[in-house]
Amino acid sequence: MGSSVRIDKYLWAIRVYKTRSEATDACKGNKVKLGGVNAKPSKLVEVGDVLEIRKGAVQYTYKVKALLSSRVGAKLVSEYAENLTPQHELEKLHAPVETIFLKRDRGTGRPTKKDRRDLDGMLDSMGYDEMEDIPDDIALKFGITEEDDF
Repeated sequence: MGSSVRIDKYLWAIRVYKTRSEATDACKGNKVKLGGVNAKPSKLVEVGDVLEIRKGAVQYTYKVKALLSSRVGAKLVSEYAENLTPQHELEKLHAPVETIFLKRDRGTGRPTKKDRRDLDGMLDSMGYDEMEDIPDDIALKFGITEEDDF
């Protein structure tokens, strides 16, 4: 193996991305940094380089331990890359997702555009614990009662 390999190929090989084209798209989308600088897909990676990869809300950090050009099994990844991701970044994966479930009466069909705009406006304007901010006519229309948790 040579002394360097393309960054998109390396990220695919160590299983950061499922396909090489996903790795290429991430590089093109400025989600991959090499030494603190955005990396193009053709950028060459060398042993000792530190890679920063943004996937969703998490900023992963890897140190290149060895180079490879073909994909390896998950158990072998630790021989080629060291995961330096801080624990507080990994905790973002388990953060609770706040959702609001709105019930509609059976048989009423899909919301109209106006219903959707009213609902979006209501959700944008309210806090999670402020039931009194919802106008009565909208609350009635979407079946929201005082007993509903926010």
